[in-house]
Amino acid sequence: MRPATMPQPRVKLVVTGDDFGYCPKRNQGIVDCFQAGGISNVSLLVNASSAIEATELAKRHRIPIGLHANLSEGLPVCKGLMRNSTLLNKDGFFHGKMGFRKALQSGQLSMAEVEQELRAQVRLFGELMGHMPSHMDGHQHIHVLPEVREVFAQVLSDCGISYTRVPVERGLHACPWLSPVLRDFYMQVEKDALESIPVFRHHGIRWPDVYLGLTTMGGNMSITNLRRAFSHALDGWVSLSPPSGVDRIHTNLAHTVLTAELMVHPGYPSQPQEGGCGEGPDDFSQSVDREHELITLKDPALLAFYTKERVQLCAFRDL
Repeated sequence: MRPATMPQPRVKLVVTGDDFGYCPKRNQGIVDCFQAGGISNVSLLVNASSAIEATELAKRHRIPIGLHANLSEGLPVCKGLMRNSTLLNKDGFFHGKMGFRKALQSGQLSMAEVEQELRAQVRLFGELMGHMPSHMDGHQHIHVLPEVREVFAQVLSDCGISYTRVPVERGLHACPWLSPVLRDFYMQVEKDALESIPVFRHHGIRWPDVYLGLTTMGGNMSITNLRRAFSHALDGWVSLSPPSGVDRIHTNLAHTVLTAELMVHPGYPSQPQEGGCGEGPDDFSQSVDREHELITLKDPALLAFYTKERVQLCAFRDL
């Protein structure tokens, strides 16, 4: 008697746990989530305090891993960047999420130094893992910012890294739980991401058909909100009208599986002075929001939803 075959998946979903390597509690939470089937891929901060431990865990548990390029938090890894680098503040640290954006807008940042640091992070990833990353995105979405996107795409192309993240999420405009400040930031991320598409396409960089994760971060993550995000994404593609500017890996909608990425941040709360990228953990890392994501992603009801909707979790290397 033949074994029953699994139904053809409707969606191939990469659930990416960002900030791997940030601290031991983050690493443990991400591993726990992976082993429970809640995530299928991780993104490594090579300049974080527990990056070496993270790569050892990835090898031990065979966790698919990519690079979370970081130009905004902590210390650089490029030895050639001096204290007077345009990427660093007076204390020798990166400028921060909003500080980096302000320095970029005022024309203070050297794109040659951006390239130096990105290439150094790719090299360090290769040294730690023994292979190139299967994908590379940007910590705090720095990879889609003006000017940076061109350098980022060139580095990916030169290093043979095929996949990145394009953070354009359907339904973003209709989320009453988002604060005005957060909504404004996400809207700017979406604008930058849309403007990055021609650049990534020109360099042969690919990305999943659908992106999810802005509207479901931290305390905003719930099975209800995740289902809502999926509904917005799938409704858009069932109607055969992808959002303006969003590229497709595949072109024949009738005979292909939708590909998607869900960005998540599972972990256990950091302790003060524990972890980070050189300056200690931020508020999000010390809050209960990380563990809330971890619990939600492992919830049997969410995993049952994936099965019911024929959503198959996979890694970037499986696309």
